[in-house]
Amino acid sequence: MIMKNVLLPVFYLPPISWFSVFLDAENEVLFEQFESFPKQTYRSRTNIFGANGKLTLIIPISHTGNREFKDTEISYREDWRSLHWKSIKTAYQGSPYFEFYEDKLKKIYELEEKYLLNFNLKVIEILQSILKTEKAHSLNVEYIKNPEQINFREKFSAKSDSEFEMVEYYQTFSDKFGVLKDLTILDLICNKGPESLTYLKNIKQSY
Repeated sequence: MIMKNVLLPVFYLPPISWFSVFLDAENEVLFEQFESFPKQTYRSRTNIFGANGKLTLIIPISHTGNREFKDTEISYREDWRSLHWKSIKTAYQGSPYFEFYEDKLKKIYELEEKYLLNFNLKVIEILQSILKTEKAHSLNVEYIKNPEQINFREKFSAKSDSEFEMVEYYQTFSDKFGVLKDLTILDLICNKGPESLTYLKNIKQSY
């Protein structure tokens, strides 16, 4: 197997497409930590399927003047963790597998990391334990504008449709709103359970 080196941004409850790249056995993954923090991206937000359609959950950021992603601090002035967990429970408690993973998912909202990077890394760790995977990764040591790796820093847009081809699956509220594509990996886990890994392997990747 010829390994491909990929550079991935570090997201909060990443979309399904991100996980398909991350867990691809052919990809050797390097995480980006030195980029300037881009606003309105999956680094600090995620999309779930709520009772009224797509719902975006956003982690508030402390504006300290630090520009690098690794130095971006989370704000705890508001109790966003309780709000996010309540929204996730409301959205997915009727799904086939939520109760199986509820205890592990709840641990995400017991974390109190100062930096967004560290929080997101812990979340990815918890998600890997749910998916029963142990994909290795490393962090880059400097920002390189034109990296040698396949660059995914701007590949996953929170504002436009996903470029990845994926098969539709039943979602809790899809009878009401139709299928919503490429939401957070939580949506896949709660609806497909142990089949999630197989689903991820079958996604057609556009790179």
